Amino acid sequence: MHNSKHPVWLFDLDNTLHDASRHAFPVIDAAMTRFLVERLALDDAAATALRVGYWQRYGATLIGLLRHHPHIDPHEFLALTHPLDILLASLHPMPGLQRTLAQLPGRKILFTNGPQAYAEAILRGIGVASEFEAVHAIEHGGFSPKPHMRSFRHLLHAYQLQPADCVMVEDTVANLHTARRLGMKTVWLRRHRSGHASVDIVLRRLAELPARWRDWCAAHAHDHTS
Repeated sequence: MHNSKHPVWLFDLDNTLHDASRHAFPVIDAAMTRFLVERLALDDAAATALRVGYWQRYGATLIGLLRHHPHIDPHEFLALTHPLDILLASLHPMPGLQRTLAQLPGRKILFTNGPQAYAEAILRGIGVASEFEAVHAIEHGGFSPKPHMRSFRHLLHAYQLQPADCVMVEDTVANLHTARRLGMKTVWLRRHRSGHASVDIVLRRLAELPARWRDWCAAHAHDHTS
C-alpha cells in the first residue's frame, strides 16, 4: 500500500538528475540546428536564431515548429535531435544521485520536456531507472511542454495524482511556478540563487534534498491537521 504520508516526487531530468549542460545540451542543440538547416533550408546562423527563439517563446523548440511549420514530423524531429549513441557516450549524473533517490520515500515519476526514448536511455545510463515508476515525456501531453498548465494537468490525470501530494524538483523556476499554482510543493535546484516566491526549498546540490525535505516537513508539521 502507498503510504499517504509520502509524497509523489516529480523529477525533471536535464540539469536536475544529470548535468546536461556538460554534454547533452550541446549535442542536442547542434542536432536541432542541423535539422533546421536541412528541413527549412536555412543557414547555420538563421537556424540557431530560430531554434533559440522558439525555445524562449514556447518553452520548447518543437512547439514553435509544430505551430509554424506543420509539415515537420515531431517524432522524426525528436529522434534525429536526440542521437542516443552520442548522448550516452558521456554521462554526468548529479553527485550521490542513486543514494539521494533511494533516501526519498514515495513514488517517483520523471516529468521531462525531452522525448521518451532519450529520457529512458539517460535514466538507464545514470543507473536510476529502477527508482522511477514512469516517464512522462513531451509526447505524452500532446507535445505540450512544461511550464504550460496543460502539460501538468495531463500528468496529474494520467497517474491519478492530487497536486497537494506532489513535490516538483526542477532547475527551471518557470516550471515550478506552474507547479505551485496547482498546489504542489516545489524544490528548486539552483547553484547560485536565493529563493523565489514559487519555491519551498532551494538546493545548491541535489544530494541535500533528503535532509532538507525532512527538515521542511518537521518545520511544517503543524500545518497539517490530519
